[in-house]
Amino acid sequence: MKYHFRTITKGVYACISLFAIVSISCKNTSKDKEITNVKQPFNLRIAQIYKDDLLRCAAYVDSIQHTENTKDLERYYLEARSLFKAVEPILAFQDVSNYTFLNAPNILKIEEEDLTNIRINDPKSFQTLEESIYANELDIQTIHGAANLITQRLKLLEKNTDLSYLKDHHILWMLRDALLRVALTGITGYDSPVLEASLSESATVYQTLKDVLMAAQTKFQDKALYEAWLTEVNQTIQVLNEGEFVSFDRFDFIKNHTNKQLTLFNKTVVDWEVKFPFTMAINNDATSVFSNTTFNTKHFTDLKNPKTGDAVVQLGQLLFNDPNLSKKGNMSCATCHHKDKAFTDGLKVSKGQKRNAPTLTYAALQQKFFYDTRAGSLEGQIVAVVTNQTEFHADLDFLLEKVKQNKVYKPLFDSIYNGKVTDFTIRNAMAEYIRSLSPFNSKFDNNINGLENTITESEKLGFNIFMGKGKCATCHFPPVFNGTIPPAYNETEVELLGVPAKNDTINAVVDADLGGFHLFGTEERKYFFKTPTVRNAALTAPYMHNGVYPELAEVVDFYNRGGGAGIGINLPLQTLPPDPLQLSIKEQQALVDFMESLTDSNL
Repeated sequence: MKYHFRTITKGVYACISLFAIVSISCKNTSKDKEITNVKQPFNLRIAQIYKDDLLRCAAYVDSIQHTENTKDLERYYLEARSLFKAVEPILAFQDVSNYTFLNAPNILKIEEEDLTNIRINDPKSFQTLEESIYANELDIQTIHGAANLITQRLKLLEKNTDLSYLKDHHILWMLRDALLRVALTGITGYDSPVLEASLSESATVYQTLKDVLMAAQTKFQDKALYEAWLTEVNQTIQVLNEGEFVSFDRFDFIKNHTNKQLTLFNKTVVDWEVKFPFTMAINNDATSVFSNTTFNTKHFTDLKNPKTGDAVVQLGQLLFNDPNLSKKGNMSCATCHHKDKAFTDGLKVSKGQKRNAPTLTYAALQQKFFYDTRAGSLEGQIVAVVTNQTEFHADLDFLLEKVKQNKVYKPLFDSIYNGKVTDFTIRNAMAEYIRSLSPFNSKFDNNINGLENTITESEKLGFNIFMGKGKCATCHFPPVFNGTIPPAYNETEVELLGVPAKNDTINAVVDADLGGFHLFGTEERKYFFKTPTVRNAALTAPYMHNGVYPELAEVVDFYNRGGGAGIGINLPLQTLPPDPLQLSIKEQQALVDFMESLTDSNL
């Protein structure tokens, strides 16, 4: 969860008004009427429902511009937000850019391409409206300004929407994206930071999925499969509507609903005889979000046809452990990344370095590398290590020559790369080894996948707190629990937490490392660091970019206090909410227990 420093009243979400704009017909009646018209082509039926909801949503947001009355602002917002969630499955799938604009967190959006192309924008999104309307003091100018831009954007979307291109594989992708978005961000409070209306909003999303399934009824050859979908979706809607944000059992929801729906999805692919033209971040045949077969690692690389397979991984492992690739012959990748420590080194900061060595487990499943995100690929990260004077202190020509001199490597490059020994094929092999370090075989994974029944009450409680009350999953997104945003996995986030220089809560001073500022000197990027995975955290102490906390319990305490703000560090752009989480001792220990359950059994 991310928002600027504001004092916010949370108790206002006592009930949702039944207010309706007179000129707009009832949403459910309209949808039912459209869906029963089975003679109309599927694409036209769905497009009409979608466009009607866009216009209704725009009308309510437009009404926000014309009032300063608190109750009216709240009423219009709640109606508009519900309709926005109704269009989310289609909008988020077919127009990622506009969906991201409309649903953006209420923090500065900074995009840095190079020194000549740095863009800094204040969001004007539904989250902007939520935080502003439910603040103790209304900023009418901000509210009206955001409402104006959102209204115009929604109207433009309605005017330019064309869903005629939708084919069966698009419909299924859209369906799957929506159910994954609910499970991985929707039920966490990620985009409802004040009202915590995540469960009811997710129920609205599932109502749209039900509408889509009903409109697609004639596509099902297996009518029992269609009925199974409706039964499952109805049960999911009921569970979400009956749930309460803090106590909701997210472990049970994912295990018994999301995974079940992925199985139904795969059966539907067969039933509809769909052939997907390509694979996105999630493999088309995934049956769980917590599996080593969930992700398509090719999505996280710019390479069109990267080498894969056991042979290239074994070659990469040899190169990873070879100290002769460094100038003095005394350092390999394994020097700072020990397998028994989940590929970290156990030091506050690595020898000769300024930062803590991050785990390489699950490193493949992100879009940015290094704490300051200065590399965009694993192959690119390796270049920085080779040329760093305090690491390999070499260059790519030296790397290439050393590999060519080693007779062990020649037959391997001959068989894998057709004899091409280049600095790139060397780096690619090392990168493929790192890409193999995402096993998803922890105790937690096995339990949520139903492979064993050993999870403790505290571990399960910890996961549910991580995903709800603790707000952890609004930055550490499941299933990787890093900062790469599901379900598209196209962006890896950075955060400003206010990490102290020393383990001191009384006289805390922010750590001197300026983080992302070093890339392009952007003032608004000072103290920002990439969000790492918490998988295998039990093996990767000490914690944070500077290794300031030796114990997981101390990390939890830091977050429970409100990050840097909670220990007296004043950074206006802190993205971590400054409000204390007010977790009990039991709840804090449960978080630790959960994170320790993410330790892989075989690396």
